[in-house]
Amino acid sequence: MFTLKDLAQPGTLDEAYQILVADRSNVLLGGCAYLRLGSLKINTAIDLSKINLDYIVELADYIEIGAMTTFRDIETSPLLNAYFCGVLPKAVSNVVGVQFRNVVTVGASVYAKYGFSDLITALLALDTEVELYNGGRMSLEDFLDKPFPRDILVKLFIKKTMRLAAYQSLRNSAGDFPLLNAAASKLGDEWRIVVGARPLRAGIAYKASKFLTENSFNNEQMDAAARIASEELSFGSNMRGTAEYRKAMCRVLVKRAVTEVVQCK
Repeated sequence: MFTLKDLAQPGTLDEAYQILVADRSNVLLGGCAYLRLGSLKINTAIDLSKINLDYIVELADYIEIGAMTTFRDIETSPLLNAYFCGVLPKAVSNVVGVQFRNVVTVGASVYAKYGFSDLITALLALDTEVELYNGGRMSLEDFLDKPFPRDILVKLFIKKTMRLAAYQSLRNSAGDFPLLNAAASKLGDEWRIVVGARPLRAGIAYKASKFLTENSFNNEQMDAAARIASEELSFGSNMRGTAEYRKAMCRVLVKRAVTEVVQCK
């Protein structure tokens, strides 16, 4: 259980940012679900609930999601269920339980770059950008690949395209964190394959994606793409599974995700 000395509830992002950078032991609060698993000592905890960042709105070219939006909001959103074959609601629907999903926030989960994240894997399969208060707007891929100074993740932008997408995960039990997860998407002839919980954070399988994009599509090519993905990405071991098992299951999940995309309308 974490402990805190003081609680701040700023009314603006600028005020929140100034408090955050004033002391390295100051921490932004999301849903606090993962903070409770540790023993962090916080000087000032910053609650963003008064800045109105809990929303999902449709813009002309993008879907915008505020950082304080919960996983349950994602799961039950008619808008997100209508786009990309409902991949985002599906990705978060098995995260622990409804009570947990009611408090876990999008911003905290993405900013923390959790390796086990179901949401990040699905978002990477789409055309997703993040907006940081100080760092500005960039692709999710760039954000995940580069270290950034302390900042506030304000919102996500997902480009509205006809991209078809699917998500698959493997868990030791219902409600557990994923042992491995995968997502696949297709826009026109271009494929994208993503694998996460390796237990490293999600990454795009570029070679496998390129192979599917450039070759005629059939069962043999799906098998080949899944094998390429398992060979180009790295896997590790932890209490949930070994690297060897994850590598073997990568081929299974990738093929399932690709198959689901083909069947999606």
